[in-house]
Amino acid sequence: MNDATSPTTAAAPLVTAHRGDVEQHRENTLAAVRAAVEAGADFVEVDVRLTRDGYAVLLHDPTLERMWEDPRDVGDVDWADVAALGRGEGKDHRIPLLADALDAVAGTGSVLLIDMDEPGPAQASVAVVRSHAQDARAAGTEPARVAWCGNLEAMTIVRGLDADASVWLPWNRRDLPPAELLARLRPHAVNSDYAVLSQALVDAAHTAGVLVACWTVDSEDGMRWALALGADAVTTNRLSVLRTVIAEGPAAWASAPHPRHLPGDELAAAAAVAHELALWAIDYTRQANLGVISTKANPADHVTEVDLAVEQHVRQVIAARLPGHLVVGEELGGTPAPGVPCWYVDPVDGTANLANGMPWTAFSLALAIDHEPLVAVVADVWRGNVFAAVAGYGAEADGVRLDIRTTGTRSDLSGKIVCTELEGHASWPGMDAFFTGLRERFCTARLMGSGALAVAGPAAGRGVGTAIERFSPVDHLASTLIIREAGGVILDDAGQETAWPERAFLAAHPDYAAELYAVWSSARRAAREVSHVV
Repeated sequence: MNDATSPTTAAAPLVTAHRGDVEQHRENTLAAVRAAVEAGADFVEVDVRLTRDGYAVLLHDPTLERMWEDPRDVGDVDWADVAALGRGEGKDHRIPLLADALDAVAGTGSVLLIDMDEPGPAQASVAVVRSHAQDARAAGTEPARVAWCGNLEAMTIVRGLDADASVWLPWNRRDLPPAELLARLRPHAVNSDYAVLSQALVDAAHTAGVLVACWTVDSEDGMRWALALGADAVTTNRLSVLRTVIAEGPAAWASAPHPRHLPGDELAAAAAVAHELALWAIDYTRQANLGVISTKANPADHVTEVDLAVEQHVRQVIAARLPGHLVVGEELGGTPAPGVPCWYVDPVDGTANLANGMPWTAFSLALAIDHEPLVAVVADVWRGNVFAAVAGYGAEADGVRLDIRTTGTRSDLSGKIVCTELEGHASWPGMDAFFTGLRERFCTARLMGSGALAVAGPAAGRGVGTAIERFSPVDHLASTLIIREAGGVILDDAGQETAWPERAFLAAHPDYAAELYAVWSSARRAAREVSHVV
């Protein structure tokens, strides 16, 4: 084992160049590899795939299209044709063989970190590394130092072929790697997306004598966050920025905020779990016996055995499928924690309706990190619809995309429907004036008894807006993300768009938002003035 990959010698944070120095050259080319070495990268990460005739080449994507404008899968193309791509740019700027990258790193202070996202290239790549080392020793020169990362099955193959290989365990979960896996793979590092990095993971890895590496961190705050937790190696596309951040030292790192995103696979898993729970809640709520109906804060604040059973099921599923995630619920409570994914669940939004035999209730579930909403579902239990959204990816209802983005024309409220909800079981200050303002515009108001359905409704053409007096993430976070991702707006009391209102908010179709906000804000302002006079 060499010093650069030993878990006992990472005295300072190590820099990993993602696919070479991609700020200077095209990724996974010899030019990018050499530039990363010259920039002093401790590790130069490259991706390996196989051509049709079995040559190991540097390429991340399965196809040649993104980087080389050739739509073919590299596995369907012989090496001679792959080598010809970009021929006018010179050898250092074309797709190289893994053997060429090893030669470029040999005798330098950098380690070539060979990444594979599938097991196919593993055996051939190990053979290339062995051949390179044998040739170097025969010539009396120093071979390239190598480490391996990527797909778990690929790493298992590498370990089986080379007992001394420096293997990085891929780990993108929030729980800790099991002892059995650590013993079997004997990794020199645990390698994870920095968004799932935690102090517990770092401490456990270091206790086991294993380095902690993370990828791919391009923001300065993300770098500081990872370094503050004790990450030993950071993979980045921005080598000079990472060097600068490392030089700042621990005091500067400690001020970095928690990352507020999920790795792609965890985000996809969260969205899938949310959708499954929404469908389950529809079936269960329709069929279950209400059991004992009791009250909480007052006689109008109902809770049924269905509420409790649904929330308990949600908690069990999330604990099993998404370990490390927290849950805050309408019935069983909970507390969010900084930087930790947290679900907000209202098992039956509209329990008073359910308790009184009125088929207008919802299941509401949202995932957020701090005040950054990420995933949402709202199930219209009695119509069987599921509204869903993922931040940055849009919203849908039963698989059909929702899009209410503005047409650029302001529309009046005449003939439209606007919803609101009581504050608890009472009217909110200004509600009467709000109704008056709507009536004067020949706009009809509705109070349906489910804030989640009322807020999400305009995303699917159910009315043009909803006024809510008191925001609660348990009650409203899912529906506010859905309407925002569908192209609607959430306005706070001051008329500013927001993802997490402090108190009162207005959800609206963008073409009606201005007029509706004028009516709503005027009514609330008048109520405050009357209250002040009294």
